[in-house]
Amino acid sequence: MYPIVKKEKLADKIFLMDVRAPRVAKTCEPGQFVIVKMDEEGERIPLTICDYDREAGTITIVFQTVGASTERMQYLNEGDSFQDFVGPLGCASDLVDMEIDELKKKKIVFIAGGVGTAPVYPQVKWLHEHGVDCDVIMGSRTKDLLFFVEKMEKVATNLYVTTDDGSYGFHGMGTNQLQALVDEGRTYDHCVAIGPMIMMKFVCLLTKKLEIPTVVSMNPIMVDGTGMCGACRLTVGDEVKFACVDGPEFDGHLVDFDQAMKRQQLYKTEEGRAMLKLQEGDTHHGGCGHCGGEE
Repeated sequence: MYPIVKKEKLADKIFLMDVRAPRVAKTCEPGQFVIVKMDEEGERIPLTICDYDREAGTITIVFQTVGASTERMQYLNEGDSFQDFVGPLGCASDLVDMEIDELKKKKIVFIAGGVGTAPVYPQVKWLHEHGVDCDVIMGSRTKDLLFFVEKMEKVATNLYVTTDDGSYGFHGMGTNQLQALVDEGRTYDHCVAIGPMIMMKFVCLLTKKLEIPTVVSMNPIMVDGTGMCGACRLTVGDEVKFACVDGPEFDGHLVDFDQAMKRQQLYKTEEGRAMLKLQEGDTHHGGCGHCGGEE
């Protein structure tokens, strides 16, 4: 069992938990994720690692209540436990593997949308700890949904907060703020965008025009998280990739976002899964136990 040692409500329907998972905390890196399961009957829920404390043996996760499982999860409290807490899964951020001297030469900007702020934070924190500067654009629909503003201010070189409705900070979306910074003369040679797929799509459309290489963290539906089920399949360039083992980070200018978003919707229904099996033919994994491809 994996006990919850801290719980905090960050904003409406957004919660933070510190979970004691020493083996995960010992080896995880920014960009990786875990899959949690509340009990024997619970759904497997993939969550990006928001922070970690190797000495305390804890992992920080942030989640938003969007379905039945996360709705149940919000009622867990300090002292309760997860039955399963599997990780670290996926590949660490490419930034972690780069030479520090090379990183310091880069002009890096992060664009976080909504709950995407949570997975952006550990990367920015890691860069800060290694003396690497970066700017962060942190966006939300409204002021009431913002979180981690003070935490991000401590690790970002420059923090720009945006809200769609103008209730806090810059009035507009992250793409509007990035364009405004570029118009002011700012230059960037590396962008990391994490948030809803539609947000990452439009960031990539802009950064492609601005000729800024861009990495995105893909969050399609996952089942097993080990590459066996194929639920998180997506097309990157001319190749089929699986977010759980090949990612979750990919070259955003090569990701087929339209296909990924359409697949996300189709996979939610039995009829949609059958259609995917038909469309994808021999390349369809079908090991998820839901679409019949494993038979």
